[in-house]
Amino acid sequence: MSTPSRPATTVPVTVWSLEQTSPGDLRPPAAPRGEVRVVRSERPLPEFSRFLYTAVGGDIRWTDRLGMSYAQWEEVLNRPGAETWVAYENGTPAGYVELDPQDDGTVEIVHFGLIPAFRGRRIGGHLLSVGVERAWDLARRWPERPPTKRVWLHTCSLDGPHAMDNYLRRGFRLFDTRIEHEAEAEAPGPWPGAHTL
Repeated sequence: MSTPSRPATTVPVTVWSLEQTSPGDLRPPAAPRGEVRVVRSERPLPEFSRFLYTAVGGDIRWTDRLGMSYAQWEEVLNRPGAETWVAYENGTPAGYVELDPQDDGTVEIVHFGLIPAFRGRRIGGHLLSVGVERAWDLARRWPERPPTKRVWLHTCSLDGPHAMDNYLRRGFRLFDTRIEHEAEAEAPGPWPGAHTL
């Protein structure tokens, strides 16, 4: 006799979608302290992108890409117009922005965030501003892409406590709110204590 499987426990998660519809919507922050550079990763490597994904999202339950194969990562990273912009503080990766353009002139900020050790140091606002600027001028680097008409992203109640405030301060406007139910899971890491210096 087989034992019936127990349904997975789910938790309610609030998902907010925000947008900008003009480059003039962007409100840049004050410059971060110290030596911070934001550089495009011009050779998209699955190994590096997966490192960024797990290092930034490990403590806030970014799990949807963890099961992807190497070939699937390559497919995502090599789409025409897809870009990853990485923030470095004194030569160390601090966080990243991943852009995904669509055929209608929309660019989604698919992933954005900082490695926990770099949060709360005014790097996030700067990185987000650079990412938004690069979303608005993406067609200059990719002539086959249509000019950007809209930049959007989503955040949720599992993200860091300052995420929504950062988006609103940069000029994003809320256009949708919904509740989803996600399977309850432990944050995957990268390992306990990694958020401290």
